[in-house]
Amino acid sequence: MLLTVATTGDFELTIEELRVVTRFVAETAGELLPIFEAAHPEDRRPRAALDAAWEFVEGAHRTKLQRVTSLDAHRAAKDATTEVARLSARSAGDAASAAYLHPIVKAHQVGHILRAAASAGRIAELQAPDDDKAAERALDAARQRATPTLVDVLRRYPLAPEGSNRVAQLMSELDRSLRD
Repeated sequence: MLLTVATTGDFELTIEELRVVTRFVAETAGELLPIFEAAHPEDRRPRAALDAAWEFVEGAHRTKLQRVTSLDAHRAAKDATTEVARLSARSAGDAASAAYLHPIVKAHQVGHILRAAASAGRIAELQAPDDDKAAERALDAARQRATPTLVDVLRRYPLAPEGSNRVAQLMSELDRSLRD
């Protein structure tokens, strides 16, 4: 029997659905984390957030560990010296916070599901500025990882808003394509 996470809100999310979402974000964050660690080898905050996300994915209860490490990873992102390191650290924070995705019909919630994958696209662009397909390949990798359960959860939310920054644009593109 699946445990219901939300008895209030606009819809229900189960613990198993949250684990699927958290896994999706953590897989991307895990691929990106070496970028941050290469730039800031002494800063373990994003690693701690990713570890906390995986603990939840693997069956541990959600605790304040995911919340605290997520906030710490986002602080590490603010301290990062490059955009790619910042996006990498933020993705690790997003992985830990995915365990607490809210069941409310607000478009900004989509960011908790897709922002790390969109950040991977942006990082790919920054690392290969002469490759106009770099971001698309990163988004394709996210599409390949997206399970039917993840897409079902995503469809409960409004479309990601069109944003002015590149990560928001990539997130919106990924969101639309996953819903199709």
